[in-house]
Amino acid sequence: MLYRDFGSTGWKVSAIGLGTWNIGNQWGDVDDATAWGTVRTAFDQGMNLFDAAESYGLPNGLSEERLGVALAGIRQQVYVVSKIGNWGKRTGQGVPKNTVDMIRLCAHASLHRLRTDWHDVLLCHEGDIEDPSVYLEGFEVLKEEGRVRVYGISTNSLEVLQRFNADGNCGVVEVDYSLVNRKPEEAFLPYCRENGIGVLVRGPLGMGLLSGRYTAESVFEDPVRAPFNKGGDRRAEFEAKLAKVEQLKELAKPGEEMVQKALQYVISDPAEPVAIPGAKSPEQAKMNAAAGASTLPNEELGKLRV
Repeated sequence: MLYRDFGSTGWKVSAIGLGTWNIGNQWGDVDDATAWGTVRTAFDQGMNLFDAAESYGLPNGLSEERLGVALAGIRQQVYVVSKIGNWGKRTGQGVPKNTVDMIRLCAHASLHRLRTDWHDVLLCHEGDIEDPSVYLEGFEVLKEEGRVRVYGISTNSLEVLQRFNADGNCGVVEVDYSLVNRKPEEAFLPYCRENGIGVLVRGPLGMGLLSGRYTAESVFEDPVRAPFNKGGDRRAEFEAKLAKVEQLKELAKPGEEMVQKALQYVISDPAEPVAIPGAKSPEQAKMNAAAGASTLPNEELGKLRV
């Protein structure tokens, strides 16, 4: 596993981390033992960064709860990232984040579920926020309390990131980036590199499409990808990404080879991102971790940019 400087934090972080949305039952049912085993396998394979969010799981917060249990005994050896701002987004039970005390309340609830006293990284989960001042103020209070080490935002918008970083205090950003979504390469990732912002990449496998195992006839039963199905409101997006995957099949065999190439492509960017693919089993976590052994040479990167 490669380890790299994470923005300006001074931390050495594994090039591949574990996204824990998938162990919260929103991508299909996962029992407790499998969820815990997935986290521990990721750690055993060299991953030292784990990403969660208050909204991950059915019920809300389940991913954090399972992660907290799984990290018992190794908490001091890893970096834990979580996000607040979307509690109840998919269940219609949202919590307003309009005061500093509400930011603190949500952060402390997250810490309780994670069974830890501090977040290494806490992110604002409102990616299109116009005025982030309440988060910025709340996160500063949490830093003073010793509950947050570094804070930032999860967003795909450079404009939103620049607003959040207006005073230069954004330490980490999380962005959707993959071989089927290379837009961040244009300006987003260069901005992060220039400003010393650590980059976490969600969706590095294009919501699983970069496994190469799906076709236009595939039917998604999980609520996250159900909009990709025929008649769904994200069907056009699905078909466009699927077309890119079909082109990539000429360069990488579907399955483990394509997964590893997709992850290595992401971590090869000059901004030195940390990819955080999800996994629903120890086997998937082990396969993802293997991609962190190396980056790709420029010649191969060029071929993958279809």
